[in-house]
Amino acid sequence: MRLLVIEDDRETAAFLVKSLREVGHVADAAHNGLDGYAMARDGAYDVLIVDRMLPKLDGLSLIGGLREQKVETPVLILSALGQVDDRVKGLRAGGDDYLAKPYSFSELLARIEVLMRRRQPAASDSAAYRAGPLVLDRMSRTLSRAGRDIPLQPREFRLIEYLMKHAGQVVTRTMLLEHVWDYHFDPQTNVIDVHISRLRAKIDKGEAEPCLQTVRGAGYMIRDGAR
Repeated sequence: MRLLVIEDDRETAAFLVKSLREVGHVADAAHNGLDGYAMARDGAYDVLIVDRMLPKLDGLSLIGGLREQKVETPVLILSALGQVDDRVKGLRAGGDDYLAKPYSFSELLARIEVLMRRRQPAASDSAAYRAGPLVLDRMSRTLSRAGRDIPLQPREFRLIEYLMKHAGQVVTRTMLLEHVWDYHFDPQTNVIDVHISRLRAKIDKGEAEPCLQTVRGAGYMIRDGAR
């Protein structure tokens, strides 16, 4: 699963991200409400973990804004405000679950799993992406080409996931930096070229019809109709 932690306490956010990654999830962090809202609005996350008390945009306003924009990603609210009225306000604002601080990581993880079991994949946010002979199962985090399993490193999974989500469209380097590496600037390295090269070797080596194309001067594209 790909998770977004929106928490202004950087130490807490770092702990959550590290712990979630250790159990096999992909996790990103935002440290204020405006950044969290912008990242969550993209719709690429499976679950949002949102602190209620956030700078720039509070957690309930953030959730309400997402719901107004028809972003239906499940939200787990974290808050030191744990009274019944506080929980009711959080759920009515659009939250799917509410966990009062302090909490145990095992309980947080269990609640995330429950939210995912409840979720019914929408047509635009399927549990699996398909493009020609490629099938990416987002739940089991596996990729196959015409029945051949392709092992992926975590970063390679995020890269192919984003490319396949936009199959048939040109994906720019800037888009990849922002959504796969979470860079909001160009670090002037060949990190993208290296990962694209490795990914291409895994999915296209020995195949007559390439799936991953370089669009000169523009970016990269997974062919939607590749055979």
